[in-house]
Amino acid sequence: MNVTVGDLLKEEKDELGLELIAGEKSLGRKITVSDLNRPGLALIGSQDHFRPERIQIIGNGEQSFCMKAPQKALQGALSAMLAHPQLPCLILTHNLKAPPILVQACRKSGVPLLRSRLDTALLVGDLSAFLEERLAPRTVIHGVLVEVYGLGLLIQGEPGIGKSECALELLKRGHILVADDAIEVQHRRGGVLWGMCPEPLRHYIEVRGLGIIDVKQLFGVGAILDRVPVELAVQLEPWDAQAKYDRSGLESLNTSIVGIRIPLIRIAVSPGRNLAILIEVAALNQRLRGQGYFAAETFNRRLIEKMRAAPRGGKPGA
Repeated sequence: MNVTVGDLLKEEKDELGLELIAGEKSLGRKITVSDLNRPGLALIGSQDHFRPERIQIIGNGEQSFCMKAPQKALQGALSAMLAHPQLPCLILTHNLKAPPILVQACRKSGVPLLRSRLDTALLVGDLSAFLEERLAPRTVIHGVLVEVYGLGLLIQGEPGIGKSECALELLKRGHILVADDAIEVQHRRGGVLWGMCPEPLRHYIEVRGLGIIDVKQLFGVGAILDRVPVELAVQLEPWDAQAKYDRSGLESLNTSIVGIRIPLIRIAVSPGRNLAILIEVAALNQRLRGQGYFAAETFNRRLIEKMRAAPRGGKPGA
């Protein structure tokens, strides 16, 4: 994913208080990273550790230096800094006056120069959040996303297996719907997967035989969420007598979404099985695992210790 300087100016002009000073013909330059840079050393001619792929923030210190520095040396430093083709743009903060030499250098190099009314710290925070949201790797997957006991849980399976019906039962039991059918998943900083519903489908769920249901109207605003971290995947599968299902809980399965691995549980669907209760227990068990307690491993360790403690030739516990 990438965003252009023109996109930034169009979408965040009011929020960030942005205005264009120079480089109107270069608004197609791409922004590829969410990190920002303060070009202090680059302004004195040092290109060591300079990050040209980042938006360059010109605050009070940089603006003051540009106004007072020897013009010839500064002109050479600016030319070298702005010569990088991957450099997106420069942004002046605090609604500062743009140094004429900086405006001329940006026009000559074809680099957009913007100005924001926000102070540096506030601009950096808001701009970083916007870019992280827009540039995060993402994909759209099929399934149902619900929050169960505070855990973001992804339910997947072949069409008609009962994902939406299971979500309805969970809603009746007080849990929360995030998305049905199409789920947009983003890989955010820190290795966190955020799941959300595309706008046209938000708050709606499709159930075969009933059609489209407005969850917000039926269950109330407390039954919906716009987004949630995706922490557990449940794969619903038709019951197969020949298949091997984990009965001890010692088997650890994972699935990868946008490069991030999350725990996976396979649940066989057959008449008489209450999937909603099984999913509730799976969520609670996963929360325990997140706290470092593994019931299956604890049971297995105690069983082995009991067997080792039993007298040879006798029965355990005799």
